[in-house]
Amino acid sequence: MPRAGRRETARGASAGSAEGLAGLELRDTPDGVALRVRVQPRASRDALGDTREGALVVRLTAPPVEGAANAALARFLGRALGVAPSAVRLLSGQAGRVKRVAVSGIDAATARERLRDRTQA
Repeated sequence: MPRAGRRETARGASAGSAEGLAGLELRDTPDGVALRVRVQPRASRDALGDTREGALVVRLTAPPVEGAANAALARFLGRALGVAPSAVRLLSGQAGRVKRVAVSGIDAATARERLRDRTQA
């Protein structure tokens, strides 16, 4: 249930937050971009959220067992960023909710723009 003063939009982004993705920490790397992600498994649908402590909130329907949520995260971020799922790889956090992810073939500015487009209703 959303907190008071915040309402969910059709794409799962919080429309009551003026910050949106402004707090998202994206870092250019030699191969692409690195970011932190906070996964919320077993959600009612796959969706991007705002940021929490510099990490992108991603809601996934997949359960957090046997790597199902990690595979779903790679597919979902690949679609959201316009890259192949194989371009998304986990750097750390395989068994936790907060993960560091590397995405090849995209720079930080492009990634931020594509994620912003996906979170706006």
